[in-house]
Amino acid sequence: MKLSTQLPYSDDPVAGATRIVELEKAGLDVVWVAEAYSYDAVSLMGYLAARTERIEIGSGILPIYSRTPTLTAMTAAGLDALSGGRAILGLGTSGPQVIEGFHGVPFDKPIGRTREVIEICRAVWRRERIQHEGIYTIPVPEGRGTGLGKPLKLINHPQRADIPIWIAALGDKNVEMTAELAQGWLPHAVVPERMQEAFGAPLAAGLAKRAPELGPLQMTGGGFLAIEEEMWEPARQAARAMFALYVGGMGARGKNFYNTVMQRQGWADAARTVQDLYLDGRKEEAAAALPDEFIEKSTLIGPPSFVKERIAALHEVGVTHLQVNPVTNDAPKVLGQVREWLP
Repeated sequence: MKLSTQLPYSDDPVAGATRIVELEKAGLDVVWVAEAYSYDAVSLMGYLAARTERIEIGSGILPIYSRTPTLTAMTAAGLDALSGGRAILGLGTSGPQVIEGFHGVPFDKPIGRTREVIEICRAVWRRERIQHEGIYTIPVPEGRGTGLGKPLKLINHPQRADIPIWIAALGDKNVEMTAELAQGWLPHAVVPERMQEAFGAPLAAGLAKRAPELGPLQMTGGGFLAIEEEMWEPARQAARAMFALYVGGMGARGKNFYNTVMQRQGWADAARTVQDLYLDGRKEEAAAALPDEFIEKSTLIGPPSFVKERIAALHEVGVTHLQVNPVTNDAPKVLGQVREWLP
């Protein structure tokens, strides 16, 4: 099992990168860099490539709508070259609030687009001349443009033709496609005891179609991490605030995948209550309405014996990358401890 964390959103990305350098020395294996409506992920990943020596650097995630598929492939190839083969291309759809509200691009055909982006990226890295017909048509056909476009291949020779692709997926069709096509899966709020109810069927359907050369599906799981007793309650409050935002506010009523997953995990009434409170502007009440059991099972907050048990449970359901958000005054020390507990 590998140890991963996320570069936090910050107005000072240099300080954030310095923290990641310290965590690399403590045993961190992977850092994920998000891109919402914040600083772009690619600039920060390039800077991390220059500041670090060993860790893998993943986009967590690049929205598929804000770049052309070929630019996404070029970007991943460039980051892989800069980092000496340490890049991971994490992709996702984001949501209509960001894609339409911030980028001004229609949020349509998310599954089909993701599938085609994966196909085109891998063709670019193999240095094939890109000819694709589908949602994305490359070159632009005569009648839709000048008619002067011609198939091109990447000028550079990528360091790797099989840069790992991870997908952030929650809906059934997206999870199935991820299990079929991607090297890794970025889920949300992994509760080992409820994995089968929430994701068992789409995972099985996708894995049945998976090419052997992709290897086993990798996946993240974990959450807020606090081992020192004085940090337990601050970590729980931070977890509550984050889950209230996602379960309550990341989407509209009836169209929030985070809420749907929590319902499938066995907390349907609580999920609806959290959403109602959050969308009514009662954010603190929404956070308080999250069941204690949900917070306990979706985080790593407690004494070492409890955290070790949760790590074992995550490993048992297929988590390959323990994703942690440490709440502590000494993150390198805590990560060093956790590193020793990994199977």
